[in-house]
Amino acid sequence: MDKQELGAFLRSRRERLRPEDVGLPSGPRRRTPGLRREEAAVLAHISTEYYVRLEQGRAPRPSGEVLAGIAGALRLTDAESDHLHVLAGTAPIRTRLHRRDVRPSVLALLERLPQTAGFVVSAAFEVLAWNDLAAALMEDFAQLAPRDRNLARRAFLGPTRPDTPLYGISDAAEFRHNVVMELRTTLARYPSDPGVTGLVDELRDGSPDFARLWERHDVQAVPMLTKTFRHPVVGEVTVDCDRLALTDRDQHLVLYSAPLGSPGAEALALLNVLGAEAGEYRR
Repeated sequence: MDKQELGAFLRSRRERLRPEDVGLPSGPRRRTPGLRREEAAVLAHISTEYYVRLEQGRAPRPSGEVLAGIAGALRLTDAESDHLHVLAGTAPIRTRLHRRDVRPSVLALLERLPQTAGFVVSAAFEVLAWNDLAAALMEDFAQLAPRDRNLARRAFLGPTRPDTPLYGISDAAEFRHNVVMELRTTLARYPSDPGVTGLVDELRDGSPDFARLWERHDVQAVPMLTKTFRHPVVGEVTVDCDRLALTDRDQHLVLYSAPLGSPGAEALALLNVLGAEAGEYRR
């Protein structure tokens, strides 16, 4: 049970709610944002004292029934409720390191995908494997040290200027927000993995934007269905984005493709001919 993180998460969810969101009168002059602690406790059917101790990180582990009551009181989504259970220690936590080895069958699949840029990322946003079209569309990851293949580190710490989106993507703000949300859930699953804890500490210390988003305690990422890259050689490339979970190793296979005959498909076909050298123009 991560008492401090649990308390911070509860506080962040309580403060985002307005009294009218839960059927309570707003009343005159509220000194604190969101619901009061006693209001959250009443809605969760627990004592105010116990709820206060939970937010302060001083309470013993709550039962599943109590957590369900709190989740309902704070109007948590399914993803937020799952995160609450992980923080409270009532859901399985992976105490080992997150997996970085990719299944051979997935590596073979990457090479067989026609006109599709594909790559595999770990739970900590490390690019573990990629095909030639992904290297041409994004960058040649083979030319980077393993540490520099981390998309979270590249999105928040460079090497591009802070106002320049990674790979020229059109949804840079949404991508960065999703990175923060997914890293928060990853940290809850791997609280003892130095690769995860060290990355989060590095990003919080090195990026004010990451630190600001981290303090929001959001955990539900929004699926990205399409994405537009601004490539230095072929211009704008709009693709469909599919992210497939490889649950046995807590990894994701990310696929960028485009409908047959679309400008995006034509751009991918050109990049497929140019190969990884096209990705080197970003460096």
